[in-house]
Order: sequence, then C-alpha cells, then structure tokens
Amino acid sequence: MENTEIQKTIEAVLFVSGEPVKIPRLALVLEVEESAIEEAADNLRDYYSFNRRGIRLIKLENTLQLCSSSEYADTIRKTLETRRPPQLSQPALEVLAIIAYFGPVTKAYVEQIRGVDSSYTIGLLQEKELIESCGRLPAPGRPMLFKTNHNFLRIFGMESLKELPELPHIEGTGDEQEGIQNAILELKAREIEIATMSETEKSLEISEN
Repeated sequence: MENTEIQKTIEAVLFVSGEPVKIPRLALVLEVEESAIEEAADNLRDYYSFNRRGIRLIKLENTLQLCSSSEYADTIRKTLETRRPPQLSQPALEVLAIIAYFGPVTKAYVEQIRGVDSSYTIGLLQEKELIESCGRLPAPGRPMLFKTNHNFLRIFGMESLKELPELPHIEGTGDEQEGIQNAILELKAREIEIATMSETEKSLEISEN
C-alpha cells in the first residue's frame, strides 16, 4: 500500500473514531509495518500544519488522534456554546506531578510526599480520566498503583512522559517536596500555555477546597 493511500485510510479511520487509535492496530488492519503507519502519520501531520488546516493530527505514545486546530478554539467554543474548562487546583496539580514524575506510585507514596490525605484528589483525577490504576505493588496489603494516561498527555500537550521537563535527582534525597514544587510549576506552565487548545475543551471539572 502506497504512503498516500495509507494517509487517506488513517484520516478516514481517525475521523470516524474521534478517539485515539493504536498504531499497531492500524498496521494490523492495513497489513503494513508500524513504521509505514508512523511515516504516513508524520506526512499527514505536516500537511495539516503547513497548509494551516482546521484540524491537526496528534500522536500520544503509540496512538494517533485527530483534533481541531487551537487557533479556532474560541470560534468552536462560541459556535457549540461550550465553556473553557477551569484550571487544575493546586492539590490536583500536586498529585499529578507526583504521579507523572514518579509513577507508577501508590496512594501512600503520594500522601507521604504531600503530607495530607489524598484519597479525594486521586479519586477525582481517576473520575476525570487523567490517571488510572495499573496493577498492585507486590508488598503487604498489595496497594494499588497509579499512573498518568493518554488523556493526561493530551491535556498537557505531550506525546509521551519523556517530554516532561527534567528535574534534579531527588528521590531518596529528602528533597522530594522541593522537587514536586518544581514539577508543579512545570505542569502549570504547560497548562497555561495550551489552555486554549480545542482538544482540551471537554469539561474537566477538577477542583478541590
């Protein structure tokens, strides 16, 4: 299958899906190598960007998704009468920073760093699909492990966690709080930077007293 035909197929599938589609799944259905899917996706993404189209193609780890261009966010919001989601609360950012930089982690680990009970915030972030459980720690009581997910990457404009700004090595040094504050600042900066991106226009009612 030629690259242009793969591009057209990817475009059609992603348009109908409306959700991230895994690259391995596309490769299996189209009977091509994953590298061919990635090359076609890169070409399609460049085409949308170069021609300033109203849609964009984004890659989230091993998935692809179509979204609207951020420059049309205000028009989309007014047309569809949607509202801008509120920014994340400080407690939510703290938990996200800990899980993003040190995950998978347990609730006890999050609470050890924050110094307060984090059950409510963790439950809220799960409900809003920014974090998810990913198994249990092989320790007494087998506590649940949590990690960030594709929705987190999409909201903060990253393809993978490798794009998180590097922090000094702090784990086990006793400087976790300082490191987490730096991590929060990094996430807050990203949140503000892409606050108008249309793919984040779903309702993220994340707040905490």
